Amino acid sequence: MKVSEPAPGVHFVEGPASNWVLVRDSSGFMMIDGGYPADRDLVLESIRGLGLAPADAKAMLITHGHVDHTGSAAYFSRTFGTPILCSPAELPHVQGKEKHQVTFGQVLVRAWRPRVFRWLLHVIKAKALQAEPATDARAWTEEKLRSLPGQPRAIPLSGHTPGNSALLLPGAGAIAVGDTFVSGHPISPASGPQMLHRMYHSDAAAALASARQLESVQANVILPGHGAALHMPLAQAVQTLRH
Repeated sequence: MKVSEPAPGVHFVEGPASNWVLVRDSSGFMMIDGGYPADRDLVLESIRGLGLAPADAKAMLITHGHVDHTGSAAYFSRTFGTPILCSPAELPHVQGKEKHQVTFGQVLVRAWRPRVFRWLLHVIKAKALQAEPATDARAWTEEKLRSLPGQPRAIPLSGHTPGNSALLLPGAGAIAVGDTFVSGHPISPASGPQMLHRMYHSDAAAALASARQLESVQANVILPGHGAALHMPLAQAVQTLRH
């Protein structure tokens, strides 16, 4: 785990294979995403390392419902009563009523590749197969988001999943893009702005089209769900996306 502060009050945590974000201001702190199920202790450690108490989290915002981003959500909801919030379109996915995830078959036919095989082993060790849905998750509203630390603004970007969203932190000039695009991934040899492999998307063409919509959004710190934070204009990152 590596914790950095790429923008004031915005703490970016690079986990073993998935990232999360802690946002704090005078009103308290909130989280964006929550790693794999096995990352839970690291999520707790990252919070306490900033001198914060996990029970004080105002909310956990979920960019999309894949298990490498929702792994701590059910635990925080059950243990601390933390509100788990996502886009209305993503709510059935986060609650476990729908499934929009890469299939075992899609991975298996590519498992002969060393990078894919190593990633698959990590997925198993990260307890992805035992992931617990956040059944008490709720849909966010603009009013609720404005009341949270950092006053995030949701940008709907369907394609990676039906209700996938990015979360803009206007005051910090930062944006958490989740898996809309990333800066690295265990199965990719490249670094820098890039789309995930098409097998990870519900609709790969729509995912790319959605990512390109971010070109008009003003932000200079990009916080992806996988890979390092990017310090560059969002428009430049989108224009140079590998896909």
